[in-house]
Amino acid sequence: MSAFKSLALAMAKGFVRDKMALFFAIVFPIMFLLLFGGLLTDQGTSKSEIVQIGSVAVLDQAPKAALATLDISKESSEKLALEDLRKGDVDAVVSQTGDTLVLHYSQADAVRSSIVRGTMGAIVQSANAAASSTPNTYTLKATQVEDQALETIQYVTPGLLGWAIAMGATFGAAANLVVWRTNGLLRRLRLAPIPTASIVGARVLVSLGVAATQTIVFLGLAIVLFGLKLTGSWPMIIPLLIAATLAFMSIGLLAGAISKTEEGATGLANFVILPMAFLSGSFFPLDDAPTWLKTISNLLPLKHLNEGMLDTMVRGQGPSAAVWPIVILLGFAVVLTAVSAKVFRWDK
Repeated sequence: MSAFKSLALAMAKGFVRDKMALFFAIVFPIMFLLLFGGLLTDQGTSKSEIVQIGSVAVLDQAPKAALATLDISKESSEKLALEDLRKGDVDAVVSQTGDTLVLHYSQADAVRSSIVRGTMGAIVQSANAAASSTPNTYTLKATQVEDQALETIQYVTPGLLGWAIAMGATFGAAANLVVWRTNGLLRRLRLAPIPTASIVGARVLVSLGVAATQTIVFLGLAIVLFGLKLTGSWPMIIPLLIAATLAFMSIGLLAGAISKTEEGATGLANFVILPMAFLSGSFFPLDDAPTWLKTISNLLPLKHLNEGMLDTMVRGQGPSAAVWPIVILLGFAVVLTAVSAKVFRWDK
């Protein structure tokens, strides 16, 4: 335990004194949070995915031109359709009761929800004009599936926090491993009467500490500056982030094990993490991405981390929503750590 404490303290001091590590682990992701949180912009004006429950005369009789921006599918169960809506799989759910068109929408994509409501409003107005005999025959009732207090920052924060955790754990493990091997520290640790488990445990402890610091600072700023509101099952992000730290540490270990220089290790880590962030929906949703791109996204650990945090922090799902992402992340950690151990070298 004495060796473990000494190593953990030395590693923590090394991280704090490394200004570049501090910048990329904490300051750089916060810059993106401030950018996205301040602008809250969105892109994408492609077709909106609408689920129609039963017979909806207003839609069935609407001209094709009015439905050009909608991709409508039919579902018999309103409960299942609303569950898909809360998960972000569809943009709206529509049903008709008498002369009232009921529209359920999600605020997960503020721009898209505005487009859907505007389009449905125009369709109802067109149906009223066609009826002619009675003004305002049909009415539109729009209902948001989440708490009205939710803001777009709810959906920006989990993805950016996931990216920050991934970047901090990967870069920290990759750079340190190469530097220690280059300056001979790894060789001295190997010859010292210190168990390998203590070396690994100290590195894991420091990485978890960095991840905890990132999370506290990130969520604190989002809550204070942009009004972030956490849902009831948000504490599940703690085991999620622990599993994620282990998974992305394993990526960093692999990058550090096969790289000969610090520049090579950080470059390889950046080559993996930055594209992964874009492909995992950390910066913008992938709802309109091609099917092949979504398939690739589902193979990435960051995608499952983002989805797990969205489900528990924003979408109002229970703790069970985090179980499968945790299993996947730990699976990545085990496999990549085993591969890293095979190619690991104590010295040059």
